[in-house]
Amino acid sequence: METERLRIRRFRQDDADALYRLLSDPEVMRFLEPPYTRRQAEDFLVRAGLCSPPQILAVETRARTFAGYVIWHPYGRDAWELGWVLCRDAWHKGYARELTEAFIEEARGSTRTLVLECVPAQQATRAIALQNHFVYAGREDGCHIYKLRLD
Repeated sequence: METERLRIRRFRQDDADALYRLLSDPEVMRFLEPPYTRRQAEDFLVRAGLCSPPQILAVETRARTFAGYVIWHPYGRDAWELGWVLCRDAWHKGYARELTEAFIEEARGSTRTLVLECVPAQQATRAIALQNHFVYAGREDGCHIYKLRLD
């Protein structure tokens, strides 16, 4: 899949270094979990990116620079989870909004609901959810849940 400025693709084994740099960055991981070790990043790549079907997809710029990943997988019944984790140098460029809009269009006709999860302090994700008409649906495991009905 491609957007105006981004390319979304399946992960490859040779993405391990870039994924490790992303997941080991304390600032990137601030709202997620403690920064990953090399081993944890490699395990995550295998478990979530190289599996079939994948739960995450690599995001790169048109210049083929690794920008992060998008979370994209079934979520309960008749729903898909959407999210993103972007490298610091990809922040404040509108990439998260661009990914959200692209995946909303991708989901139309194939699922009834999209779900975004974020911790309450993650105001940027909350703002993107609300700008795209997601509605607050409660709290689960410490995360705020936002849902967008597509039917």
